[in-house]
Amino acid sequence: MAIMITQQQLQRAVDNPIDKKRLDAFVASFNQWAESFGITSKQRVVHYLAQVFRETGELKYCEEIASGQQYEGRKDLGNTHNGDGRRYKGRGYLQLTGRANYTLFNAFDLCTEDVVKSPEKVAEFPLNQIASMWFWQNNKLNELADQDDGGLIGSDIVRRITRKVNGGTNGLAQRLFYYRRFKKEFGL
Repeated sequence: MAIMITQQQLQRAVDNPIDKKRLDAFVASFNQWAESFGITSKQRVVHYLAQVFRETGELKYCEEIASGQQYEGRKDLGNTHNGDGRRYKGRGYLQLTGRANYTLFNAFDLCTEDVVKSPEKVAEFPLNQIASMWFWQNNKLNELADQDDGGLIGSDIVRRITRKVNGGTNGLAQRLFYYRRFKKEFGL
C-alpha cells in the first residue's frame, strides 16, 4: 500500500514557500500514481522526493531551463537526428531526457499523448508525474532505495540514484539535503 503524502509534509521539509497550485498538483498526482509504480515504502518515497525536489528546483520547473543543446548528438540518449538535443531535453519531475527515453515512455500504456511528436507534453500535468514515476520504476530505482538501511548507507544510495537520474552527480549536495529533510519528515 502506498504512503500518502501531504502538502504540509512537503512544505515543512523545504526552506522556501512552494507555489500552492504546483504543490497541490504534485501531491494529488503523487498520491494517485505512487502505488502503481511501486513507490510504496518510506525509503522509496524519501528517495523519490529528494530527486524530484532537486530536479525541479522545489517544483518550480518541469522543463529543463537549458536549451538542450548539450544533448545534441548524444547517441547514449538516442539523440541521432539533428535537433534531438533541444527537442528531447529534460522534462517532467525527473527531467526525462533524450529521444530514446521519450520513445520508450511513448509506448507505455499510461502515456496518453504522443510525446515523440509533442515532447513538451511531458512537462504538463499529469504526464510530468507519470513520466517521472515510469522512469523511476523502469530504472529500478525502487530497488536501490530499498537498500537504504536508514544509516550511513543512505548517502551512498542517494549518490547511486543520482547517477541514474542525472547521469552524474550534479547537485548531489542538494539531493542529500532533501534526502535528510524528507527522511526526518517521514520518520526514518
